Amino acid sequence: MSESFIIEAEVRTDTGKGASRRLRHQNKVPAVLYGAGKDPVALTLDHNEMFHHLENEAFYSHILTVNIGKEKEPAILKDLQRHPAKSAKIMHIDLMRVDMKEKIRVHVPLHFINEDVAPGVKAGGLITHNATELHIACLPGKLPEYIEVNLGELELDASLHVSDLILPEGVEAVDLTHGDDHDHIIAAIHLPRAEKAAEDKTEVEAGPEDASEEES
Repeated sequence: MSESFIIEAEVRTDTGKGASRRLRHQNKVPAVLYGAGKDPVALTLDHNEMFHHLENEAFYSHILTVNIGKEKEPAILKDLQRHPAKSAKIMHIDLMRVDMKEKIRVHVPLHFINEDVAPGVKAGGLITHNATELHIACLPGKLPEYIEVNLGELELDASLHVSDLILPEGVEAVDLTHGDDHDHIIAAIHLPRAEKAAEDKTEVEAGPEDASEEES
């Protein structure tokens, strides 16, 4: 994790819908910090600071430092609520404390590489992304910013599953802990529908001719 994110927070005692509404008018964001065996704490965050953080993909899969006065709490972003009609408006944020000695479960983004050199693409196929993130478990100190997915050797009509991913040391895919039937497809390469249909039609039309040639 090359980047670090610091969140400046203030404890709020005035809670409820009315209080949250007043905070938003002051360009503040109501939030809550919970977990790690401690009591939940209602917080006030700066909207502009949070909006800036949220523009960075790495923010969603990082251990964050929440400064509350003189205290520093390691946490992860657990939930985010935006205005239904104004996506730039942050309505509420949930932060979950982490114990650096205990595993956490989070979703991290998938970064696909070498798509243009995949044999299946060179054969005319199109790549389908069946997932954009992966549910992983690891110690907070091992949390990766993203998981790299190398498609450089994927053939036409082939697919890449969760079990095919090369994960960093100390990181495991949560799906695989539930059994082989959860080994989902991450990406696949197939011919475009129109070309596939034309290819199938050609094969069907060629069938009788091949059969007559064999009889003769």
